[in-house]
Amino acid sequence: MKEIYYKDLFLDLDDTIYDTYGNSLIALRQLYDERGWDKIMPSFGDFRNAYLTTNVDVWDKYAHGEMDRDTLTVERYRRPVTEMVERCGGDTSWVTPEWCVRTSERYGDIISSLPGVVPGAKDLLDYLRDRGYRMHICSNGFHEVQTRKLRSAGLDGYFRTIILSEDAGANKPRKEFFDYAFARTDAQRESTIMIGDYYDTDIVGAANAGLDSILFNRWQTDPHTLGKKPKYIVNELSEIKQIL
Repeated sequence: MKEIYYKDLFLDLDDTIYDTYGNSLIALRQLYDERGWDKIMPSFGDFRNAYLTTNVDVWDKYAHGEMDRDTLTVERYRRPVTEMVERCGGDTSWVTPEWCVRTSERYGDIISSLPGVVPGAKDLLDYLRDRGYRMHICSNGFHEVQTRKLRSAGLDGYFRTIILSEDAGANKPRKEFFDYAFARTDAQRESTIMIGDYYDTDIVGAANAGLDSILFNRWQTDPHTLGKKPKYIVNELSEIKQIL
């Protein structure tokens, strides 16, 4: 048996363990059908692509302190819905901030009820738990959605601590987020490693905090383009068993 060097694991939730991308496609389809948007938009595919593009942009701005939560909640629906309706020549005066908030809440209800996890996630978590690692979620997501995702996917029993940016008062990749995580978990930097799929928050954040990291390269980023290198890169979650 390999000697355990790391004791604490900081794990990102969205698209590292919980399949946020896959579940979001299901949730968006349900939302589109519920609201009858086929009557006012070109197609579901067009809306989906516009939403996903916007969502990446607003979450990136949120992570880097360029957008607050309230603005994110509004913009990730205002932009794609307005674009799609206007493309069909429709009026968009009804796409108000209040409407966007209600739509966001409905989307959150749908996605947080879906159980899909990233392939290999539960097998890896079982392995890590059996090996005696202390596991902690480190996420920029929102309280009411993240806790329901964990519960719906049957993941809540694996983690000792849930660290969310709302509690930390700072988002990944800021060092303050990780300082808060260390204070909450009593983990030590030299025996902790961060595991995540998103380079700009998980890997850069770990580097900012002086942590080793594992990039779960789900999105097939070219390693040669990375400025701050993770200690390890894996393409499948199962490969982490060869590291830890």
